[in-house]
Amino acid sequence: MAGDEKAQAKTEQAKGKLKETVGRAVGNERMTAEGRMEQSKGDARQAKEKAKDALRD
Repeated sequence: MAGDEKAQAKTEQAKGKLKETVGRAVGNERMTAEGRMEQSKGDARQAKEKAKDALRD
């Protein structure tokens, strides 16, 4: 389960980065903001998983 969550976090981060980059390239501020938001969600998910891992050890 934890590996699944970590993979999902990485996917959200990558998807967000791509969306942000495309948004900047085409000048779409909304897409850029959505990309940043997805990256933040991925970062938060990753931090949560790291905290869980730290508590397990």
